[in-house]
Amino acid sequence: MFASSISWLPHSSSGMSHSEWVLDSGTSHHMSPDSSSFTSVSPLSSIPLMTADGTPMPLTSVGSVVTPHLSLPTVYFIPKLKLNLASIGQIYDSDDYLVMFSGSFCCVQDKVVKITILTRHGKPYTNSDRKNGS
Repeated sequence: MFASSISWLPHSSSGMSHSEWVLDSGTSHHMSPDSSSFTSVSPLSSIPLMTADGTPMPLTSVGSVVTPHLSLPTVYFIPKLKLNLASIGQIYDSDDYLVMFSGSFCCVQDKVVKITILTRHGKPYTNSDRKNGS
């Protein structure tokens, strides 16, 4: 599984910034425990979401998050989650970004302005690993 993140707020109990997003190839949707990062939110009746280890976590709403480097639509608000997860599948399906993998390398690039959002070799990917350039 690949992971990466993007930062802009104080650190949470997980040790990561509330603004840092982990790019995750194993999650089906973008997810966040930080209600202040949402630019729009639509409430849902509480739906339990199962984590990889089988722990149920309530999904209470869905909305959009805009970071300095990514625009993330359809983000699940899950208050009990420990960190922000950005779904590689959703980023790829959005058609706004180019996602490239090669061995232990991953790169996400904005298709319009040709800026590399992040690139990383071997370790988890976060938006704090972002590099400018083509």
